[in-house]
Amino acid sequence: MSIKVGDRLPEVTLQRIREGVETLDTNALFDGRKVVLFAVPGAFTPTCSEKHLPGFVAHFDEFRSKGIEVACMAVNDPFVMQAWGQSQNVPDGLLMLADGNGDFTRALGLELDASAYGMGTRAKRFALYAEDGVVSQLEVEAPGEYRVSSAEHMLSLV
Repeated sequence: MSIKVGDRLPEVTLQRIREGVETLDTNALFDGRKVVLFAVPGAFTPTCSEKHLPGFVAHFDEFRSKGIEVACMAVNDPFVMQAWGQSQNVPDGLLMLADGNGDFTRALGLELDASAYGMGTRAKRFALYAEDGVVSQLEVEAPGEYRVSSAEHMLSLV
């Protein structure tokens, strides 16, 4: 069952790299904050690298001016997420989160079977807006699409 508007985000740990690998609890990440979290099927993949992440990089300051934090997540390891962020000139403050085993993705009910492409289980392309850990907006793309999870669309909703 997929998460829906009004649901509390599940408590799971994610990872990122700062001074080494850092484990983040989703409650600590979302509680008391306004956050747009967008997920991509894979770092360094075409649509994710050419459109999805660059859109949030380009509009990062607009989200921040509204008091909204921005986080990118993929079912990749934290080293890949760090390298991808560096290659995309991600600004300080845009969180590059690794859901290495897909635990958060599964808990959200937003997993994608990409095994036909040699990628195993990944996250569907989606974006959500949460206030204090509760989902206020949820936009999940149809397979092969990139529209409703874009930075521009999410800005129009928050």
